[in-house]
Amino acid sequence: MKNCTFICLITSLLLACAWGTGCKKAEIKETTTNDPNVMDYLEKDSLGRFTKLISIIDKAGYETALNTYGTYTFFAPTNEAIDAYLKANNLASVDNLQKEDLQKMLQFHLLSDAVLTNSFNDGKLSSITDFGQYLITSVVNTDGVSSYVVNRQAKITQPNIVVGNGVIHAIDHVLTPSLLTLAQLIEQDNSYSIFTQALKETGFYDTLNTTKNKNGAQVWLTVLAQKDQVYIDSSILNYEQLKAKYCNTGDPKRTDDSLHLYMAYHILPDIKYLADIVTSNSQETLVPLEVITDKFVNNKVLINDDSYTTIDGTVNEPGVELDLATSDRSATNGVLHNALGGFSIKIRKPFPVYWDLCATQPELTRLSSIYRKKTYLFDYGDSTNNTFKDIKWEKSCLKYRTGVKGYLGDYWQMGMGRSSSNTDNLGTCSGNSWIEFTTPLLVKGKYKVWFCYYTQNSTVSAVQALFDSVPLTSALIEFHKKISSVDPAQEASLAAVGWKWWAISTEKAGATAARMLGIVDVKATGRHKIRFQLVSGANADCNFDMVHFIPVDWPSQTSPRFSKNGNIEY
Repeated sequence: MKNCTFICLITSLLLACAWGTGCKKAEIKETTTNDPNVMDYLEKDSLGRFTKLISIIDKAGYETALNTYGTYTFFAPTNEAIDAYLKANNLASVDNLQKEDLQKMLQFHLLSDAVLTNSFNDGKLSSITDFGQYLITSVVNTDGVSSYVVNRQAKITQPNIVVGNGVIHAIDHVLTPSLLTLAQLIEQDNSYSIFTQALKETGFYDTLNTTKNKNGAQVWLTVLAQKDQVYIDSSILNYEQLKAKYCNTGDPKRTDDSLHLYMAYHILPDIKYLADIVTSNSQETLVPLEVITDKFVNNKVLINDDSYTTIDGTVNEPGVELDLATSDRSATNGVLHNALGGFSIKIRKPFPVYWDLCATQPELTRLSSIYRKKTYLFDYGDSTNNTFKDIKWEKSCLKYRTGVKGYLGDYWQMGMGRSSSNTDNLGTCSGNSWIEFTTPLLVKGKYKVWFCYYTQNSTVSAVQALFDSVPLTSALIEFHKKISSVDPAQEASLAAVGWKWWAISTEKAGATAARMLGIVDVKATGRHKIRFQLVSGANADCNFDMVHFIPVDWPSQTSPRFSKNGNIEY
């Protein structure tokens, strides 16, 4: 079962997960300090490195904003960086720039969140700039010296200058945002001429040339493009030959035309930098019900590189590499990646999804002071204000618990039932009757659904799961019940009656129980809803850790197992 697709990922990758622009982080109280704020620090810099930046800030009218208490990240260009920018743009001084241009420049260097370099990753930062585009970061090594690079444009010369209202990173070049849409970015690169013409003939050029939808909201898309050489290597020398191979209706703009679908398969909804791609294992495309799988192996990002186990053994299907050096190219409406090989719609079979309910919530994992560090209470207001895009609950509160025996040492805990409470010196929660999660992407097919929890010796309750509003009727969840045996010799007989333990061998315990809730028939590839609904009783300690979706014909329903330290054992 080497290829089991895990939605339980190491912490360093989880920190790369996207933070949607419509989400709101949990309220954490900020207090004033005696430390200088951003503007104070720049003005008092003993080396006088930021005098020209101060002039820009003054002219843009941003001096008050940068001294306001809050949590900001400011990438501060030095005097030399600004001189280089002025020279490159044939400008005598900053006085040649209009106030609006200077404001946009500063907005592109400013994030409304404090991000230290230990939270950087090889990809986009978790928070968007005030300009409305993301920054990407990487590490380069020159003559044995490693440096952080931002947007492939500037090195950080002094990182992590902590000030009263956030953090400053000094940089050696001015950062410039993208001014081109995805369509324009692809078209201006002559090496994508076949791909560009195919976009125009299928109508997707217009799709990729739009930055706002009809309601005025920002449009974000991701393109996995193929260069001309990729087509030439497969004996397709021009667009007409591509059309001859794929177009089956004579009209590439028809949504049921094979060439139209081929191009739609190269476009992903939302903005997905490489760091986002490798943390989710599969991606929806603009083709209904069809997905692209991905993995990160030996410093390579591979798409549709799949292995799966059948009755006859393990099947390996080689995929296509996304080039690290020429991908992650930002546009005003998304990001462009370069595929080093050709790919088209792939028919795939269901595969297991081992879903950690905590680790797949970017709104949690980005809270570096909380995630896997301390127990924290999210109240009902957080839910209604969309703190968690993929978790909803009835009322009251939801507790994140860490330092426990769940997978990765954490789980969600909810008081369910009218008399329940949940305090731990964090406050009191009245009882909930339901909580609902949005699943990771599931390929259409039939799955057994296993719910993994850590038992508590407390008041009895019974909870039923519903998948897309349809009740799962094989078993109820009774959070006080332990598994009767952790003897491997009894594993098959326990599974036959809907029980398994999910902890690795060094953590065998009846308290790490999993219950087979029922079989679901996923009609459409995509994300779905699973709701846990109170049936009877009250329990202050209902622990929600993992959900396993395992195809009904998969060789093993009981392997692998998981550790609180993140280890996985087959």
